Amino acid sequence: MRNALCFALSSAIGISSMLSLTAHADITAIMDTSAGVIELKLDDEKAPITVANFVSYAKAGHYDGLVFHRVIPNFMIQGGGMDAEMKPRDTQPPIKNESSNGLSNRRGTIAMARTNDPDSATSQFFINSVNNTNLDGRGPRPGYAVFGEVSRGMDVVDSISAVETTSVGYFRDVPKQPITINSVKIVE
Repeated sequence: MRNALCFALSSAIGISSMLSLTAHADITAIMDTSAGVIELKLDDEKAPITVANFVSYAKAGHYDGLVFHRVIPNFMIQGGGMDAEMKPRDTQPPIKNESSNGLSNRRGTIAMARTNDPDSATSQFFINSVNNTNLDGRGPRPGYAVFGEVSRGMDVVDSISAVETTSVGYFRDVPKQPITINSVKIVE
């Protein structure tokens, strides 16, 4: 009886461990740009809403053909919303801000861009080219939700962040030569 109980308990623990390992899949986004490939490891455990949102846009082809429309050296590169003529692409409804997830806006992380409304993020994202912990949430003040990090291609991010920029209409910090996002493929 004791052996049967030990077996049942160890089996339950084993199944429980297997379930917890499979509850959060490793999700990688491969972003092919005109400047090179950026590979991102997405954290769906700490930012499930944000990762699901980004993956949904990527799988729908939303990012294909858009540009990095805002590039600020020693800060970040932003894309996911505008084409080369600075025309926005339609988006889905905004998502809940997950900036209190424990992830920090440090060099190489990807986060959601938003307006002053904390829960206004849709498709636009940015990749931090330096540590930007000032963008993290602090106490009741919401920050910018980090949902992954560059696992390969930080040299591409650095090269994009060094391009010459200009103003186009009311948009500032627009690369003079468009940096196109050719595609974003999700690998689960």
